[in-house]
Amino acid sequence: MTYWLLKSEPDEFSIKDLQRKHIARWDGVRNHQAKNFIKSMTPGDLAFFYHSSCKDIGIAGVMEVVSEAYPDPLAIDPSSVYFDEKSLKENKWLAIDMQHHTTFKHVLKLARIKSLALKDERLNGLALIQKGSRLSVMPVTPAQWQCLLEVCESI
Repeated sequence: MTYWLLKSEPDEFSIKDLQRKHIARWDGVRNHQAKNFIKSMTPGDLAFFYHSSCKDIGIAGVMEVVSEAYPDPLAIDPSSVYFDEKSLKENKWLAIDMQHHTTFKHVLKLARIKSLALKDERLNGLALIQKGSRLSVMPVTPAQWQCLLEVCESI
């Protein structure tokens, strides 16, 4: 099993939206490195659902990959903010289906994650807190996953 962290702005799509829908398409990724991470996901992988660009920035829950990656239909939809005219010839962008797993009682805030990283070596190399890292999809090592999950479940 591989672990991931995927970011979404909660006013666009939140952990509560995923919980309500149960299964939803994760789409709109327009970064080649993030797209390649989506391409390498397999059903059964787990991912942290991370709320970004909001009051409570941080890990809000867990979701599970339930499909292989497939062409993102928003890339060829002219009415979508994620429309990419070049994709009309060849849709290079990917989407994947995610299933709700857990919504945490409290968001594990980014500031706390950064503080934990100073004390717990399991968080060494966590892409989320690396300077300049702005990817919306990123891998998480098993040790990082376990550390963050322990904290999420305890708050």
